[in-house]
Formats: sequence, structure tokens, C-alpha cells
Amino acid sequence: MSNMKTNLAVAGAVAAALTATMTAPAHAQAKEKCYGVSLAGKNDCAAGPGTTCAGTSTVDYQGNAWTLVDAGTCAEIELPNMADGTPRQGSLEELDRDLPA
Repeated sequence: MSNMKTNLAVAGAVAAALTATMTAPAHAQAKEKCYGVSLAGKNDCAAGPGTTCAGTSTVDYQGNAWTLVDAGTCAEIELPNMADGTPRQGSLEELDRDLPA
């Protein structure tokens, strides 16, 4: 009888997990890498040479550091202009701006 209860418990857990996965909104699952939008130390990964991963960017809006954002929103994120007044924008590819000295 103990094995039957265990099997039922496992089957229930699997069913619950599948249901939760299938009912999650599609937009909540769609993410993309957006370069040049994270603050120093707040990136998700890939902060260029000499860094390891998440939280290793050293410059605000570092062009070679990315953060996961909702798909389709990367280029629309509002960022402050660069010091010379040039507008800053996120990118789906690495940027050659705001790199550490």
C-alpha cells in the first residue's frame, strides 16, 4: 500500500508541474538578451573580457553586457543620453560603447 501512495503522490506532482507549465502565459516565457541596458553589477551575463558572468559589468550601460528583457522591448527601453548628448539604445547584439577603460 505504501508504494501505491508514493506512486500517486509522484503522479500528482508531475501532473501539477505540467499543468503549471502549460497554463503559464506565453509572453512571460519570451525573453531576449538586450545589450547595453544594465547598470554596473546588474547584468545577467557576458560582460566582456576579464569578467565571469552575472553581476560583473563595471560600467553603467556597458555595451558588451546583457540583461534578459521581454521579447520585443530591448530597443524601446528608455536610457539616459551619453555624456556628449548622443542617444543611448539597447541592442540585440553587442555594442562598442560604454566599455570599461
